[in-house]
Amino acid sequence: MGMSRVGVVLLNLGGPERIQDVGPFLYNLFADPEIIRLPSPALQKPLAWLISTLRSGKSQEAYRSIGGGSPLRRITEQQARELQSLLRQRGIDATSYVAMRYWHPFTESAVADIKADGMDEVVVLPLYPHFSISTSGSSFRELQRLRQADPAFQKLPIRCIRSWFDHPGYVKAMAELIATEVRNSDDPTKAHVFFSAHGVPKSYVEEAGDPYQKEIESCTGLIMRELAVQMGHDNPFTLAYQSRVGPVEWLKPYTEEALEELGQAKTNDLVVVPISFVSEHIETLEEIDIEYRELATEAGVVNFRRVRALDTYSPFIEGLADLVATSLQGPEVSLDAAAELPNKVKLYPQEKWEWGWNNSSEVWNGRLAMVGFSAFLLELISGQGPLHALGLL
Repeated sequence: MGMSRVGVVLLNLGGPERIQDVGPFLYNLFADPEIIRLPSPALQKPLAWLISTLRSGKSQEAYRSIGGGSPLRRITEQQARELQSLLRQRGIDATSYVAMRYWHPFTESAVADIKADGMDEVVVLPLYPHFSISTSGSSFRELQRLRQADPAFQKLPIRCIRSWFDHPGYVKAMAELIATEVRNSDDPTKAHVFFSAHGVPKSYVEEAGDPYQKEIESCTGLIMRELAVQMGHDNPFTLAYQSRVGPVEWLKPYTEEALEELGQAKTNDLVVVPISFVSEHIETLEEIDIEYRELATEAGVVNFRRVRALDTYSPFIEGLADLVATSLQGPEVSLDAAAELPNKVKLYPQEKWEWGWNNSSEVWNGRLAMVGFSAFLLELISGQGPLHALGLL
């Protein structure tokens, strides 16, 4: 028996690579019941078709402004290659696979490749440092569905890394990239570090027990501590949440409002950190670099500096390799355990579908459909904004 062949599956959202991919990508996104759960499954596809048709023009414009498509696949595949070669240098017979949730290469093709390549075991590594129901959770559940339907895939031992927001390699890599921009500031001791995380509805956290907010908050604390060690001084910092959607309350403070306040306070050096993303994509290149930069500058911020995404920064790739190596030595964490939430949310069909305003209506069907539907109605009427929620605009 030779060395165990390890398939390392990197999970990410995926993104349209060409303008003509935008419509179909949006369709896949809104056809996912983890994103919007409707009272009747029969409505899911027609609604996904309607939204993707209505929204693709605006979304295409956003992608045109960053060069005609998302660089997410290219960057993720580079991360996968570099991780694979580093693991092999360390004596682990690893092959990496990219599994995107809403665009090519899809999760199914990663699973087919793992079986064709004859892997002995699998390590699942989400490229989301912080666990959320709507990101890692949805991807883990997609793998779960594929595993249940596939006896050959079921036989493979599988280990999942649920989240790694506090991993020292990641924290240090983030602090190093932030330090570079802080040093470039007019006055490095006063530079204001501004973390912008992707928002989620407050009900995810309060009712479904999504650990996302806790993980983001402790992560920014760890990064600021490490930054102080590197710089030799503390810097002021803010954590805010971008991309909210619809009439329900999302995690606060909202990025736009926090930027306006910092502008009014005449902040000279603002160092903006995309905290929930590990690679450049529409939310860093368009939402932060174009929209938020303009908003902050108009509000009075003098120097708006944006910290680059981790991409293939080598200390970051080394951190990912450490995560995989540790996972292989530790106890097996199953897909079921990885997708689990602290509060058991009952996913029963409702007797009478409601708009989710009352607490007894089950979180997913009620709340998500409400967030979803109200957002579309708002968007259709106002012609702006809410699909920012998923980094599409």
